[in-house]
Parts: sequence; C-alpha cells; structure tokens
Amino acid sequence: MRSTILSPEVGHRMSLAWPVSIVYLVLVVYASLYPFSGWRSQGIVPWSFLTAPWPPYWTTFDVVTNLLGYVPLGLLFTLAVARTGRGRGAWAVGMLLPSLVSFAMEAAQSYLLLRVPSQVDWVLNTAGGVLGATLALLMLRWRWLGPWTAFRESGLVSQTHGGLLVLVLWPFALLYPTSVPYGLGQVWHRLESALLRLTDGSVLQGWVPQPGLTAPLSPLTEAVVVALCVWAPALLAFALLRLRIYRVVFTGLSVPMVLGVGALSASLTYGPTHAWAWLTPPVVLGLTFAAAMTVFSLAIGHRTAAVLSLLAWSFALGVLNRAPEVPYFAQTLQIWEQGRFIHFHGLSQWLGWLWPYAAMGVGLRLALRRPSPLYNRRP
Repeated sequence: MRSTILSPEVGHRMSLAWPVSIVYLVLVVYASLYPFSGWRSQGIVPWSFLTAPWPPYWTTFDVVTNLLGYVPLGLLFTLAVARTGRGRGAWAVGMLLPSLVSFAMEAAQSYLLLRVPSQVDWVLNTAGGVLGATLALLMLRWRWLGPWTAFRESGLVSQTHGGLLVLVLWPFALLYPTSVPYGLGQVWHRLESALLRLTDGSVLQGWVPQPGLTAPLSPLTEAVVVALCVWAPALLAFALLRLRIYRVVFTGLSVPMVLGVGALSASLTYGPTHAWAWLTPPVVLGLTFAAAMTVFSLAIGHRTAAVLSLLAWSFALGVLNRAPEVPYFAQTLQIWEQGRFIHFHGLSQWLGWLWPYAAMGVGLRLALRRPSPLYNRRP
C-alpha cells in the first residue's frame, strides 16, 4: 500500500534525488579511497578494525567531517526511495545503506598504505546516515518538498538533461584553487604531461609548444576569461528556467554565492586573513562584465541561452588551456595535496577539471532538443 505522506510529492518527472544520490555516493567512495595507491595486504581480515583499540585521539575536524559527510547520503537515498512510492522502506534504506557503505570503505582502507580504518569513523558515518534519513522522513511528513515539486513543474523546462545537477555541483567545483579565478577546466597541461610520459615526447614532438613560449594572460584577457566563466553558468540556468522572475532570483542569489565561494576557497588555501586576496583589479573588472552580461541576458530565449553558454565556454576554455600556469601555482596546490585536505584534493580536482565539459554537454543537449511551445516561449 502506498504511503499517504508521499502522494502529493510524487510528480511525473524523474526524481532528482536519484542522480544526485548516485553522484554523491561516487564522491564519497572517491574521497574515502583517494589517492588509490599503496595497496597492500596486512595479513588480517578487512573487518578487524571493529575489534581494534579505539584511536587514542581524534580532532574536531575529523569528527565533524565523518558525521556530516554521510548526512546527505542518508537524506538523498531516503528521498530517492520515497519518491518511487515505497515510503515504508525508505527510512530503513536511508539508514542502513550509509552504514554499509561506510563499513565497505573502512574495510577497503585496511589495504591502503595512507589510510587507517577506524570503528570511530564507521560509528560517526552511521550516525550521520541515520540523521540524514530522519531529516528526510521529517521533510516528507511535513511536506517540505511540495514547493520544490511545484517549482519543478512550473518553473523549469520539461527536460533539464541533468542541468540542475550540474548547477548544484558548480559551487563545489569552484572550491578547488585555479590559476585564474573561476577558470575551471584547465586540463591541457595535465594531459600534455601525461602524454609526454607515455610516449617519451616522440608522438607530440612539434605539436606541443615548448615551455616559456606561451605568454601569460594580460590583465584584460584575464578579465574577459573571468567574465565568461561566470556568465556561462548563468546562461545554463537561464536555459532551464521558464519565467523571467526565476532568472532574476537566480541572479540575485548567485552574486553572494560567487563571491562567497571565492573567499572560502582562498581562506581554505591561504588562511582567513587572505580571503579576498584573489579579488584583483582584473578579477573585479571581469565580475563586473559578468554581472552586466547576465542582466542583459535576462530576456533571451532558452535555446539562445544554451547556445551562448556553449560559445562562452568554448572561448574561455580555449584561452585557459593555451595559457601557462602561474609559476607559484604548484606551491599553492601543495596546501590541498597535503594536510587535512589530502582526502578532498582528488575529488575537488576532478570536479574543477570536468565541470565545464559537463556543462557544455548539458548545454548542447538543451540547444539541440526538439522545440516545444513551453520551451520556446520567451521567459
């Protein structure tokens, strides 16, 4: 029998909770097993951490991270199962699945040289999953998802092609430091280095510019790149939102988010006293350009917004991947590659590398989708 607390929440669209929960599960596995090196057998069963002595000490950062890191996992899987109409078992799935995932991760860490499995981590992860599942159950009982369901039906185009998920991940991708603020997707130098190592430089000889031959970005070029890297995600959002009022709200919310994420990334990297050091004159000029272009884009059509987003990313990525990295940028990354951020380094790095290309894929699908009256009407 279908749970009565779920019927008003179930719409005809596929629930966003499923893809988000799958992505978050992959991120948890990646963060738990990074850097995926130093595998060895200690000659013990992988679940021996359950009977090992408790760690003599642990930090507040570790406790908070292990507890809160699994709250979204329990919440998302509970919502995902509940949105299928099987509400009675949703809380059990949301409670048990994070515990099983955590147990599997701790067991796998017993084979990693740089990781230490702990029953404390498993207990905290399990508690976080229970907390998330309970929060999801309360959200369903109190019908907090009703406004979100109504917004999806009236405020978004009929098929988002994963655009909502991509936009949700944007702030997290921006946390990883980049040589140009908001300049995600600068992957050519890594690919070049990997290809040179694999081929000893014989295949790419004559095709790759030698170090020192590429000039650094001028202040004006940097400002243009910053503007495009901020404007393009706004265009992607405009390609998804039906009404102009929603675009205005998104623009207003994105201003503090863009500035706040930049300050948070700098604080995590350099310390709170340097939270605004990245806000140089070229960056300020670029953000001003982005704000002006976003305002002028409020009235454009959905397909036009998707096409402009593709063009903006194409130009920005072309400039970024031709520019050399700042000399001291490698030293900056060592802060993330070592210390307390070591387990988030690879995760943030991949998000920063791949996010623009995922956004371009969504933009391409939105630009090529079949026209419909609701889709083509002006916002």
